[in-house]
This record gives sequence, structure tokens and C-alpha cells, in this order.
Amino acid sequence: MMDPTTDNAWPSGDADTARASLEALRAEIAKAVVGQDPAVTGLVVALLCRGHVLLEGVPGVAKTLLIRTLAASLELDTKRVQFTPDLMPGDITGSLVYDARTAEFSFQPGPVFTNLLLADEINRTPPKTQSALLEAMEERQVTVDGTPRALPDPFLVAATQNPVEYEGTYPLPEAQLDRFLLKLTVPLPSRQDEIDVLTRHAEGFNPRDLRAAGVRPVAGAADLEAARAAVAKTTVSPEIAAYVVDICRATRESPSVSLGASPRGSTALLATSRAWAWLMGRDYVIPDDVKALAGPTLRHRIGLRAEAEMEGVTADSVINAILTHVPVPR
Repeated sequence: MMDPTTDNAWPSGDADTARASLEALRAEIAKAVVGQDPAVTGLVVALLCRGHVLLEGVPGVAKTLLIRTLAASLELDTKRVQFTPDLMPGDITGSLVYDARTAEFSFQPGPVFTNLLLADEINRTPPKTQSALLEAMEERQVTVDGTPRALPDPFLVAATQNPVEYEGTYPLPEAQLDRFLLKLTVPLPSRQDEIDVLTRHAEGFNPRDLRAAGVRPVAGAADLEAARAAVAKTTVSPEIAAYVVDICRATRESPSVSLGASPRGSTALLATSRAWAWLMGRDYVIPDDVKALAGPTLRHRIGLRAEAEMEGVTADSVINAILTHVPVPR
């Protein structure tokens, strides 16, 4: 494993510029959203890994505002879909529309043809419509009438769901949960953060007018491409790869777990750890990078036994226990 004490800075160039631009996102998003740095960092990691994000939090903690502000700060095209019980797959992917003038059918693209798709309250729509996103999330394309149509790059689905309201909702199937790279929890703000929110509103802040709040694009697709190329060069030692595997295998062996992380979970944890290492200014991964991303990357890939849930066990507590017991490479 590479020695983390050695001086191993990136050479100046596109990678440095891209990192600075992505770091500037924090300050830009903070103009509209108070105190959600971990969620912001998770969204940046997902963009670097070409992954998708599931945001979970009670109503009113700025989940939708966070995604809208991210899109405004990145100079990317964004669309929002409010998921409802009567939403149809074609309302997301698009459909063939008959043109009376030409007597032909033409494809009308749906909102999924964008860079950043905000799937608001995704668990409020039936599984048939939820599954319309599966091909888009995994293959980066949509097939309508037998014809595949490529989606733009970058493409990220940011879905939100409410963890406390179950009436009229449809839990996401395991296959779709596994398509999300990260599950980020958006907590209630601290007392001081909530005071800051109220102060901003008292001074005239309008969450529907981000431009008036001073939010401007600070990064674009070129920065993302340069950053992704740099992340791809981040070194992973055999010891770190084995550490990732040991953590994921431990989730399958935990007595509290009915379904552990699959090999897709292992590759996801490796990818997010590399992105985090690069954001931290290193071109190699250390165990702390893996620990930092284990929770967001694995928590939605773990199914708990009913008796464990009744005893108050959570996916996060299982992961924390695993990180305590799995030997750390030196």
C-alpha cells in the first residue's frame, strides 16, 4: 500500500482546476441551503462516479431545494418529475406521438432526457412506473418501440423519499435500490442552522428564485469530465481492494441481516472511495476513505431481519459494527 505520509500532490492542470471548481460548489450551494455539507459532498461524489443518489429525509428539510441549487451551480440541464400514483412510464421516458401533418409517428422525449433528473417522492408511484427508470439508470438509454435512445452525459437521477409517511407509497424494490450509488440522509437542522434559515427568510430569501439569492454556475460538464479522468487514475492497492471486499462480505454474514451487499456494492464502495480520495487531494485510497463512504454506499443494500428491526437495529449500526471488527490494512 502507498505511504500516505509521502508528498504526492497532483500536477497543475485540468484536474486541479476541476477540483477547485467542485469545491466551490459547497460555497455556492450554501447560499441557498444551510448545513447540509455531507449531502452536498455525496452528490459531488455521485457525479464523479456517474452514479445516482437517493435522498431520504422528513418533509421540509430542503431535499428538493438542494438538488435545484446543485443544478444551478453546475450549469447543467435539469428537470423535475413529481411522482404520483397515476404517473405512467411514458410520462418519464417519452412516447411515440402521431403527427397528423406527416401521417407518421415521432418520438417525443420525456423529462428523463436531461443531465440531472429530480425524481421527487419516487416511492409515491407504482412499481411499473418506478421500473421505467431502471434502464435509464443502468444503461444510460431509453428503449421505446424497440429503438434505444441514448441519454445525455452527464446523467444523474436524484430521487427523494419520505421515511415517515407510508400511506399511498410503494417501497422501492431491491433491484432498483441497488441501482442507486448512494443513499444520503438529510437530517433536521441544528438549532443554529434553523435560526440561520429563518433569518434568511426574514431578509427576503425566496427558495424559488435562486438567481436572486446569488447562486451562479461555478462548474460545468468539462470540469466533470476532467475530474472523472483524474479519479480514474487514483491508485487502489491490493490491500485496499481486499478491505472493501471484507467489509461487503461481512454484511452478508451478520446475524442481523437477511440480505447483504452484493458484488455491485463492492464495486460501488471502491468507486466512491476513489472519488473521495481525489476530492481530499490524494491520488491513492486509504482505509479512512473507505470508512467515510461505507455508510452512504451500503446502507440501502442491506436488508435487516424483522426481529433485528424490532430490537432497534439499523443498517447504519450494522455497518458501524462491521467497520469496528474488520481488520484495517496497514
